[in-house]
Amino acid sequence: MQIPLSMLVVFTSAKVMSEIFERLGQPGIVGEILAGVLIGPSVLGWIAPNEFLSALADLGAMFLLFRVGLEVKSSELLKVSGVAATVAVLGVIFTFSMVSVVLMFSGSARNEILFIAAALVATSVGITAQVLTSQKLLALTASKVILGAAVIDDVLGLIVLAVVTSLARGQWNVMELLLTAGLAAGFTIVTAVWGTKAVGVMAPRLEERLRASESQFILALILMFLFAVLAVYSGIAAIVGAFLAGMALAEHTGPRARDLTQGVADFLAPFFLAGIGLYVNLSAFAHVGIVLLTVAVVIAVVVSKVVGCGLGAMRLGRMDAARVGVGMVPRGEVCVAVARVGLTLGIIRQSMYSLVIIVAVAAAMLAPPLLHLAFRDVPISREPEGDVYRVG
Repeated sequence: MQIPLSMLVVFTSAKVMSEIFERLGQPGIVGEILAGVLIGPSVLGWIAPNEFLSALADLGAMFLLFRVGLEVKSSELLKVSGVAATVAVLGVIFTFSMVSVVLMFSGSARNEILFIAAALVATSVGITAQVLTSQKLLALTASKVILGAAVIDDVLGLIVLAVVTSLARGQWNVMELLLTAGLAAGFTIVTAVWGTKAVGVMAPRLEERLRASESQFILALILMFLFAVLAVYSGIAAIVGAFLAGMALAEHTGPRARDLTQGVADFLAPFFLAGIGLYVNLSAFAHVGIVLLTVAVVIAVVVSKVVGCGLGAMRLGRMDAARVGVGMVPRGEVCVAVARVGLTLGIIRQSMYSLVIIVAVAAAMLAPPLLHLAFRDVPISREPEGDVYRVG
């Protein structure tokens, strides 16, 4: 009873709120995140976060990024890899610095400041990808830079986490840090550069030998889960592996497999989006000081990404630089995971953990309307050209 009831409440609430926001002219995913807040422990108390819903949320994020990867060719993403790397590096530096400065006025310990700043450096590409996909904007150069930078951002976030963890424990192991960074960067680069070629050779041969129906979709799912597992073993998030798997299959997947992926992603994505809201704990904000500090940190994480990432993308022009900066604003599952590590180690207090969650939710909710505003002047052709959409 508990499993279908939980799914019913979360899925229905998310879709109802999404419909309401769409009718109000706002991005539907904001409504889906707010649905999680509304039905969660802080408001109505209908649903509490649990392992089952967390698993559905993780699957939702993986399928969402896998679907986005299917629309992005690795050759096109590699063309903007230089800009994407600059965007990611500047975004991490600006965010870590600005958040650290703001938290210095909160009276927090040094290690707590470092961990919170580390938790907030990584962009959650899931939110941005959902907006870009729904608006048919993935063909734009700015969108490709955002996706590429978000993948690099995840690797950089892992390195920052490894550094601050070493500092917190008082153990500085240079070889371990280099190995962690090398594995993460190596997996990402090898998959992005040679993954498409390898899949192009192997996939058609395997598909010919399979007798099962929907063999192409089955192979796609196997590859997605394989890349997700390899990504985790490399030290980065599973969703990055799912995205890279989709990108490797982008030139070798037919319309039927894409439609099936779209259907699964549409089913699971609400659990990912509403799941972010479920972790909000409003009771931690009974004191005015915490509220003011939260507002200050939200401003810091938004401004740091817009300015830092925007500067990194200035060679694309001011408008595209602004779009890239806004696209790098969301925080999500990586942020929450890093904050949990700090909480488990006893470095982050419960009140500050709640602050990180609220900041992540606020950034995730601010991104869609900001993206809608940033891309408002982009004319999009809604007529499909094969499996892609033309930019007018």
